[in-house]
Amino acid sequence: MTTASAVTEPRTVHAETQRSFADAPSKVRAQRPDFILTFSCTERIGIVHAVSGFLAAHGCNIRDSAQFSDSSVGRLFMRVTFDAPRISLEGIRSEFSQVGASFGMSWEFHDCNVKPRLLVMVSKAGHCLNDLLFRYATGTLAVEIPLIVSNHRDFYRLAASYDIPFHHIPISADTKSAREAKLLDLVEQERIELIVLARYMQVLSDNICQKMPGKIINIHHSFLPSFKGARPYHQAHSRGVKLIGATAHYVTADLDEGPIIEQDVLRVDHSLTPDDLSAIGRDVEAAVLARAVKLHTENRVFMNGDRTVIFR
Repeated sequence: MTTASAVTEPRTVHAETQRSFADAPSKVRAQRPDFILTFSCTERIGIVHAVSGFLAAHGCNIRDSAQFSDSSVGRLFMRVTFDAPRISLEGIRSEFSQVGASFGMSWEFHDCNVKPRLLVMVSKAGHCLNDLLFRYATGTLAVEIPLIVSNHRDFYRLAASYDIPFHHIPISADTKSAREAKLLDLVEQERIELIVLARYMQVLSDNICQKMPGKIINIHHSFLPSFKGARPYHQAHSRGVKLIGATAHYVTADLDEGPIIEQDVLRVDHSLTPDDLSAIGRDVEAAVLARAVKLHTENRVFMNGDRTVIFR
């Protein structure tokens, strides 16, 4: 019987390259604010004043502030970045709890110097994985990727070239439950904060979706639901489409119906073949997924029912 395995050979990391990658983001990190405060609550007078007053009273310097009031639901969303030379993350969380409670806020503080930990999942199309890994290695995506999981072995060499452990977890109808239990074990062991489905072609169970709400991002071509199933770009070609697009969204129990984070389109015409459309599709998928992951990991995305509020 086939079992899950961790593939770590061959190791082909170049030490000088890795050091240059590691050194490059250091100056950027020094310029980052200390913390980010994100919150949402029912809109009422005095919220912004209370938050800014609290930060000022604790010696904090606001670097950036963005807010949005959704009048259709009567809810305020806000993101504040700030320096806090006189108080720790634990201290400011404790002190802020009274403010949060007084306005019925859903709130959190985030340490800007701690990189979110991602688990990237892939099947047999590697364009999104390759793009994410390059952005990670060059520091343009400020995250940690402690492991890659796949139901195929195709990209274990790519993972090894970035010195990232590769876990091969094959899936079948008979083994799906056990394999997903293994996946959740890895999530716990590696303290994973976000799962990125970089063209992972297996449907996650409702159990995983419920355990990680708002913590799983998927990418798909924007032809859905028009062109479902195999060879969507061939279907699109036969219909003479004029736009190629992609959508990144949070994963929910409703397949491909989760809140949308990012989208983009590129114009095409009659002169392009199905292979041309596929190539264009791969480019836009990789770019859209990377932007969605960056927005999420920079704490710029807020859930608003079935929609999202995003501060650029």
